[in-house]
Amino acid sequence: MSLFNTVTIRTPESVELEFVLAGVGSRAVALTLDYLCLGAGLTSLAVVYSFLLVRLLTLDAVLTIPSETVRLWITAIAAVLAFGLYIGYFALFETWWYGQTPGKRYAKIRVIRDDGQPERLPQATLRSLLRPIDDILFIGFFCILLSKSEKRLGDWLAGTLVVQNDAVTSGEIQLPARSQAIGKDLLALVDITHLSPDDFATVREFLQRRQAMSPKAQTLVSDQLARRFKVQLALDTLPTDMTTDTFLEALYSAYQQKP
Repeated sequence: MSLFNTVTIRTPESVELEFVLAGVGSRAVALTLDYLCLGAGLTSLAVVYSFLLVRLLTLDAVLTIPSETVRLWITAIAAVLAFGLYIGYFALFETWWYGQTPGKRYAKIRVIRDDGQPERLPQATLRSLLRPIDDILFIGFFCILLSKSEKRLGDWLAGTLVVQNDAVTSGEIQLPARSQAIGKDLLALVDITHLSPDDFATVREFLQRRQAMSPKAQTLVSDQLARRFKVQLALDTLPTDMTTDTFLEALYSAYQQKP
């Protein structure tokens, strides 16, 4: 019997992918480390706030603004910055790092959408905004513990899942030299900006997970993705003969090299 719950997601290409849910333990470790990092940032902000407040109040005789008004303005600005740091820490890291924060990267877990696609800024922001509610009276903890899909309130409303980071998805993707060379040719042949960040994330997800797929599923997804992106890029002919896997590797390389 498995110690972890799993979830099966059917992709838009009609291929089923199985993910192992992160579990409350891994998420607690990740959250603890993230709060330590966040606490360091908030402490630095508090030090700057105290320094500015003391300096401005010493200029009370020079300033025409009452000291109480100065104190209220500085406090209000510090409160807004603290809120922005709290929300932005989780939202920006999870967007830039494909569903991971420093804590999640250490715990080897990540956030994905319910359809298996990588998490983007709208989902990351919504999860971050609802995090204070989840933390009150351990509401999020009990939601994760009692839910089959192990979701907290932020996950339910954002439509996300927290899953374990498979060994095949860790680290950078190693591309063959031929794929990188074809990627350079593609840059001169098509406007690679027609690929959105979500498209790039889809290609990246496939390249990372393809070794875990059955040969039939890998071929099916590779063919459908290649067909989709050829149409999207208005690409009638390719620079050279290649497999669909090589074409997707070249697209991935081209997107990374785009100016």
